[in-house]
Amino acid sequence: MQELGMAEQGSIRVSRKDDNVVVIEKDLATEEMLLSMGPQHPSTHGVLKLECMTDGEVVTSAEPYLGYLHRCFEKHCEVVDYPGIVPYTDRMDYLAGMNNEWAYCIAVEKLLDIEIPRRVEFIRVMVSELNRIASHLVAIGTYGIDLGAFTPFLFCFRDREHILNLLEWASGARMLYNYIWIGGVAFDIPADFNKRVKEFVDYFRPKVVELYKLLTENEIFVKRTKGIGIMPADVAINYAWSGPMLRGSGVQWDLRRNDPYSVYPELDFNIPVPDGKFSDIGDCLSRHLVRALEMEESLNIIEQCISKMPGSDGFNPRSSVPKRVRPKAGEVYARAENPRGELGFYIQSDGKSTRPLRCKARSSCFVNLSAMKDLSKGQLIPDLVAIIGSIDIVLGEVDR
Repeated sequence: MQELGMAEQGSIRVSRKDDNVVVIEKDLATEEMLLSMGPQHPSTHGVLKLECMTDGEVVTSAEPYLGYLHRCFEKHCEVVDYPGIVPYTDRMDYLAGMNNEWAYCIAVEKLLDIEIPRRVEFIRVMVSELNRIASHLVAIGTYGIDLGAFTPFLFCFRDREHILNLLEWASGARMLYNYIWIGGVAFDIPADFNKRVKEFVDYFRPKVVELYKLLTENEIFVKRTKGIGIMPADVAINYAWSGPMLRGSGVQWDLRRNDPYSVYPELDFNIPVPDGKFSDIGDCLSRHLVRALEMEESLNIIEQCISKMPGSDGFNPRSSVPKRVRPKAGEVYARAENPRGELGFYIQSDGKSTRPLRCKARSSCFVNLSAMKDLSKGQLIPDLVAIIGSIDIVLGEVDR
């Protein structure tokens, strides 16, 4: 190809190919346009507003605007006693209420320095892993809808109903449980609960494979997610990412293994991370893969809980529950591995009151969302939907 000349008007290049075809290339200088995505947009997974600067179809920056669902959780904690805060934690990440309650109770129990009955520990692990699967089913099903696949959504919610029925049987509530209490649980599990859970595990194992083939190996789904929103491991660590977001970048970090609590050290399970064969490590597809593979590991954990759980003879689920919670003066930080990453609680006690002096929640959703600028830069507008869905945010926890 022979270069013939450059014009002064904009950026115009005229060239001639060997077959005497004249090619005129022109780079049009366009003005950046401000585009608001949300807070009513269904693909922002809640009342999240993204203020995007776009150059044509290319996103140059995307700034998240929060606060539309702010409910003063941390301020409420200062006027409610310690046990009364548990129901409020359910309403942060309302898709993983059991996990929220447990993280808060771990912090208060650490401040009180009390020992938890062994059967309670296994019950907590089991219901939390069931809730983890239910949360991932919502994440995977709605992610499919975001990218145009409706059938996986129906399959995911069909199987999630089985889990909600089990958790309702144990706690009396379908989503906002108030089941894990400081020092114990509200009720012992029903007599045939473990049997029903084992039936669900046997039923759901082939469904995981079915879902994997239906969505994760779908050619259109792969093309929409592979290579999109790549986050290198070092940048993910600098952003303090956690959970499937961090593991999707290839970092094998899970609090259940790296900072173990409860009876997790006694349980055998793997920490799935992408190997780069099916996805580009750190992209949207990698984050989806981690959630899909984690459901299988949760099933393994649940099975071990059923086999290792002590019997219920003479068991009182509230034997370690204090009649009045008044911790000694001090401060504590405790954390747990939630479906979306590290959920931590920092609590201050003055040693006199039955209410915390300060209660601060460390939200994994909030931290993961903070990287939106880096994730979206240079992506196309339709890819923003894929990126937001891969973060798996719950605005109740982001805004609190």
